[in-house]
Amino acid sequence: MSTKRFSKIVGSGSYLPSVQVKNEHFINHDFFEPGGQKIETPNQEIIEKFQEITGIAERKYANKDQQASDLAYLAAKDALDSSNIDKESIDYILVAHNFGDVSPDSTLSNQLPCLAAKVKNLLQIENPSCIAYDLLFGCPGWVQCMIQANYIIKSGDANRVLIIGSETLSRVCDPHDRDSMIYSDGAGATILEACEAEEKSGILSHAMRTDTLNEAFFLRADKSDNADFEGNGTSHFIKMYGRKIYEYAITNVPGVVKESIDKAGLDIKDIKKILIHQANEKMDEAIGKRLFRLYKEKTVPKDIMPIILEKMGNNSVATVPILYDQIAKNQLTDHSLNPGDYVVFASVGAGMNINSFVYQV
Repeated sequence: MSTKRFSKIVGSGSYLPSVQVKNEHFINHDFFEPGGQKIETPNQEIIEKFQEITGIAERKYANKDQQASDLAYLAAKDALDSSNIDKESIDYILVAHNFGDVSPDSTLSNQLPCLAAKVKNLLQIENPSCIAYDLLFGCPGWVQCMIQANYIIKSGDANRVLIIGSETLSRVCDPHDRDSMIYSDGAGATILEACEAEEKSGILSHAMRTDTLNEAFFLRADKSDNADFEGNGTSHFIKMYGRKIYEYAITNVPGVVKESIDKAGLDIKDIKKILIHQANEKMDEAIGKRLFRLYKEKTVPKDIMPIILEKMGNNSVATVPILYDQIAKNQLTDHSLNPGDYVVFASVGAGMNINSFVYQV
């Protein structure tokens, strides 16, 4: 029997900043509605409702001397060090993000050079054949980079690809927007390597969709909700229509995940873990329930969908690779992966974009 070329994860790493910000940090904030009206609801009540819905109790913020490229470098270095892979053997570096490098005192995005080039520089990789570039795809960016890296490897153009998701959303949060409590900073990385095998393994299938007719600006950059905010002429903050995103996600993500599972020739009962974007605990639970309903299953198995939002928050493109790294390194109680296990990686975010791939450990 002839062998075929597949892509396997051979290393992973992550980095969460040391600055810990608990929900109580927001107790004295002045919150405004998108139309500019001050919210009179007591902040304690706002915070309690927020935690009940999202599951977030605290989040991590980057140090003042760190930017997204620094976090990306630290996650990449962790992946290389923990796997003992020679950095000069990396053929491509793909970095997913949404805002590039943002300094602590400005919301201005710096994307020149691209973050991947900065990471290659920080890693001191000399090999000119190591190609470095970024990909912007909303929160599903890292998953999309994995799908793209798989294409590159299967084409024969690369043997090893370093894939990173890094974000410093704390730098683009409107302090007068309740949604600012969701966002956090962090980075996750994986190394995807070509392997030759007779039986399928690694990335088995994927599915994607993009909806823009009515959904393009569900997530966007805009001014502060506080009309008197002194930076409103120059600052652009991350803004979202939370309810619309929630409805879009629970309506469409299950179908995309099922499509990827179907393409792999599997059933939901074959799946050991579903590693989904850590955006909102209630939303992820609703997606899980609707996914299993598509298979006529009434209950979602316990621990199939790990959630790490409570102490990390939503760091966009970094949530899924960080989640994978923590499981791969046995850092999450009651969660593990063994050879042969089938895992779904999925995400949803700005665009609006949804993607999912099925992976065999």
